[in-house]
Formats: sequence, C-alpha cells, structure tokens
Amino acid sequence: MADIREKVSGIGSMSERTDLNVSQQPARYISGMPYGEGQATYEQQTAAPMYGGETSPVTEIGAPTRFPNSPITSGIDSGPGPGSEAVTLPAGGQPTILEVLRTIAQNDPSGETDLIFNTFLEKGSN
Repeated sequence: MADIREKVSGIGSMSERTDLNVSQQPARYISGMPYGEGQATYEQQTAAPMYGGETSPVTEIGAPTRFPNSPITSGIDSGPGPGSEAVTLPAGGQPTILEVLRTIAQNDPSGETDLIFNTFLEKGSN
C-alpha cells in the first residue's frame, strides 16, 4: 500500500482545509448527459470528494477460485454446501425492491437507477 500522508483538520481555530488532499480523485464534468445532469454530477463530486487511493484487487474472470473447498452451489438452496441462510441479508430478511433500488442507485454513476427509484417512490405515494 502507498504511504499516504493527508492533512487532518483540527477543530475551531486549529482547523485546516482538507479538501485539497492528494489522494482524492479530481472532479470531472461528464458531457453528453441530459440537460443539467452533467453539472449536477460535477457538483456532487465537488461536494463530497471521491477517494483516490488504491482500490480493492479485482479477481479476473478466469482466475482460480480462492475457495477450493467450497462447492459452487454454496449460498443457494440447491446442491451441496450451505444454503441461502449463509448469505448475509438485512435484519428483516429479504430486502424490498425499494431497498435494492436505493442501494444500486447509490452506486450507479449513470443516474438511471435513481430515476427508477424515484419513480417507484412517486407511484407508492399515490
């Protein structure tokens, strides 16, 4: 891992700017989006700077398994291995469609899932 030295803000008169730390990704304007969405996306990036350090390692599609003693059917209610009870789910059991859409929308840079999520919210309130 890289040795990252970031400014950490104090409190009150000891506070310092931390928005210029070097490990942040620069904000980027995305052209070609529907009217106003490019600017809105840019403003979101500048309001909450994105992490710019190292990311988690990505496992290649053809890479050997990291769990050689675990059956391929682990996590489903069919075949050998633990069933769906082994999969971590929210405290209430199966998530609702709104919970799933909310989670996906938070990680969808296109904003399309957010539009679907908001449509579901509007339909549910009518």
